[in-house]
Amino acid sequence: MAGSDSFRPSPQMRFAVDNSRHFVSAQPTPRQNHILAALPRHVYERLVPDLEPFALPLGWTVHEAGDREKYLYFLTAGIVSRFYVTASGASAEFAVTGNEGVIGIAAFLGGGSTTSLAMVLSPGYSYRLRADRLQHEFEHDGPLPRLLLRYTQALIAQIGLISACKRHHTLEQRLCRWILSCLDRLPTNEMALTQELIADMLGVRREGVTEAAGKLQNAGLMHCSRGRIVVLDRPALEARVCECYAVLKREYDSLLAEYRQAKVASWSRPVTRVHAIAPPNEARV
Repeated sequence: MAGSDSFRPSPQMRFAVDNSRHFVSAQPTPRQNHILAALPRHVYERLVPDLEPFALPLGWTVHEAGDREKYLYFLTAGIVSRFYVTASGASAEFAVTGNEGVIGIAAFLGGGSTTSLAMVLSPGYSYRLRADRLQHEFEHDGPLPRLLLRYTQALIAQIGLISACKRHHTLEQRLCRWILSCLDRLPTNEMALTQELIADMLGVRREGVTEAAGKLQNAGLMHCSRGRIVVLDRPALEARVCECYAVLKREYDSLLAEYRQAKVASWSRPVTRVHAIAPPNEARV
């Protein structure tokens, strides 16, 4: 597992130089992660002392391929990209995660490690839980394991759909889908990303991204400057995207809706207090 001092992007990753405006200045609370927010109050309060606040700086490697995942990271802000890097150095992203989910699913799925790499794409914050503490929750089959497995189902759906998208849709459509998926996980319509990084994520040549981004900019949908993308017309961008985005968005919205339902059901339920009743032979006369 990469440690807190291992801020070392892979050689293929080029990030924007000026990212200060995109770093999270205030520490979010654990409940800004949708999974933690959906936990019943008593489970959440029992878990909080074991949650370690952990910043996610731009370009930090959460885990590399083959690393044993010792922590589960609950994202509260920012975006982490999951991608695969070949022996030749080529890379391709297959999923993004924001505060709807976690990084480190091998910690509870049983594999211990994965063949992919996870890196911070947009700086943010997280709370991490040790794998051995997480294992205790799974041994008791409580609400947290069920929420994590539901998130994993949504993650698998995202991975499968992105794989099909790369095979059947144009680069411009895929670029629109990727930008919109990132925006869904950000509080603004602006991203500090270079076109070279986007090319790495999409698994294509930079020239292709430059051409596709230029078409979108000329159409007035977004503005690109060095290391920065600002979306100007989101509805028009959604009109150009392939159907994969709508499917991913429905799954994403469905996941958040289930989280909200669980949260309302558990946090609105009054706490039942049981008062001891004296046995009949000890009752006062």
